[in-house]
Amino acid sequence: MTVTTFVEGQDLPPLTIPPISRTTLALFAGASGDHNPIHIDLDNAKSAGLDDVFAHGMLSMGYLGRYLTDLAPQGSLRNFRVRFTSITPVHGAPTCSGTVTAVREENGERIADLTLKVQLADGTVTLDGGAQFVVPVA
Repeated sequence: MTVTTFVEGQDLPPLTIPPISRTTLALFAGASGDHNPIHIDLDNAKSAGLDDVFAHGMLSMGYLGRYLTDLAPQGSLRNFRVRFTSITPVHGAPTCSGTVTAVREENGERIADLTLKVQLADGTVTLDGGAQFVVPVA
């Protein structure tokens, strides 16, 4: 899905992630070292007043990072920031998307500014943020 040009106002192609399974949560806990039981233990989640476990925020950020490196080469990424806005429930299916908000010159480089979000099928935005890429001159 590499984007060859970035144009101000351009909506970038989305990345749809399959529903988050309990297996995904367990595997991410092992890979990240984040074994907080609220993400993998139903009894713990219920004792905290939740209906079920939910995804690690950093899992969603990782998906958004994958989205960015699918858009353009990793070496062209200059900045990546997010704000966690809501939880991703188990079985939620996140979609990563972005919009080019500006293309500008800075320090002799052409920079594309992006706004980003991760959104669930019901419209809930779980992450919002932004990124900057150095892009080739067209």
